[in-house]
Amino acid sequence: MYETNIKSAVEKFEALLREQLERADRIKQTKDFIDYSALDKIVIGVCYGDGIGPIISKEAARVLEHMLADEVKAGKVEFKVIDGLTIENRIAVNKAIPDDVLEELKACHVILKGPTTTPQAGDGMPNIESANVAMRKALDLFANVRPVKVPEQGIDWTFFRENTEGAYAVGSKGLNVSDDLAVDFVVTTTEGTERISRLAYEYARKNGKDRVSIVTKANVIKTTDGKFLNIAKEIGKEYPEIITDEWYIDIMTAKLIDEKRRRDFKVFILPNLYGDIITDEAAEFQGGVGTAGSANIGKRYAMFEAIHGSAPRMIKEGRGDYADPCSMLRASVMLLSHIGMQDKADKLEMALDIAMFTEKKLVITGRPNGCTCKEFGDYVMSILDRLND
Repeated sequence: MYETNIKSAVEKFEALLREQLERADRIKQTKDFIDYSALDKIVIGVCYGDGIGPIISKEAARVLEHMLADEVKAGKVEFKVIDGLTIENRIAVNKAIPDDVLEELKACHVILKGPTTTPQAGDGMPNIESANVAMRKALDLFANVRPVKVPEQGIDWTFFRENTEGAYAVGSKGLNVSDDLAVDFVVTTTEGTERISRLAYEYARKNGKDRVSIVTKANVIKTTDGKFLNIAKEIGKEYPEIITDEWYIDIMTAKLIDEKRRRDFKVFILPNLYGDIITDEAAEFQGGVGTAGSANIGKRYAMFEAIHGSAPRMIKEGRGDYADPCSMLRASVMLLSHIGMQDKADKLEMALDIAMFTEKKLVITGRPNGCTCKEFGDYVMSILDRLND
């Protein structure tokens, strides 16, 4: 009685396998990272997004434009606004990223992206893939890098989350085999795992980090997580000065709140889903997801964003102007570092630390009892000007 359902599911699964095998072949074709120092002009796309996205991304862009005014004037940097990645536009064309928007994104070297809304089951919207997931796949942004620092607690963590595979690779292509059975898929490739692992170990070596922790659930998810773990461990052997340890995701979530043990962790390598979850937990130590930035790195493109969502409730309640831009500003630090402007990245990070932890002359609460997004941006720029004096 199940033959028709099974035959249909097998046909869809075959198409999915072919798609993923072709993707694995494409990964092998891009060898080297872009050299930003060799470019005549770096194009920074500013993609507003949904909800509070336009508010906080515009503020982050304003701070960056303030810092890069000389480079813009000299024609070495250009800011390009991309405002078509809204939930309304995506629903209208029934695509995670409208074709014209994707072409605009591909015309940039790096992208500063505001949060976007993702439809979910039961909300009445079409089953459109996450714009983030689609962008990561379309631009092959294979590494999601998220730093978390709380010096007084001895926390200095950098997470390297594989960004294009795992449970998110085909998140909108699961199968409803029958009314009683639904199946989703997890994808792990050799090339995909090797490149995220090598990027993490290279970062550890260049930054004097002596430990890399590989986080999976390989004792249960034996095939895909097992492959991820084994490949990452093999890459680790190429870096003998670095300690490699391995953890299951459930116990790692516990150890991050272990005050004695968490000081030992430095760099993490994780598959997609685990990295998404645990970096939100880690951000709480720093003050919440509103304080943490995120980099999405590929060999040709890079995208920098807040790690939180579009907060439609804030807009509905009329509190959008009080949205916290710190996550976007932290992402801007990573953007500056990525394009080779480390001195400016360090200065912006210092200004944010002064504003958030040292002086704290203005506090963001998300409500009228705190400062507005723009007021905080002005505050950060005033600190930058002081640092430049």
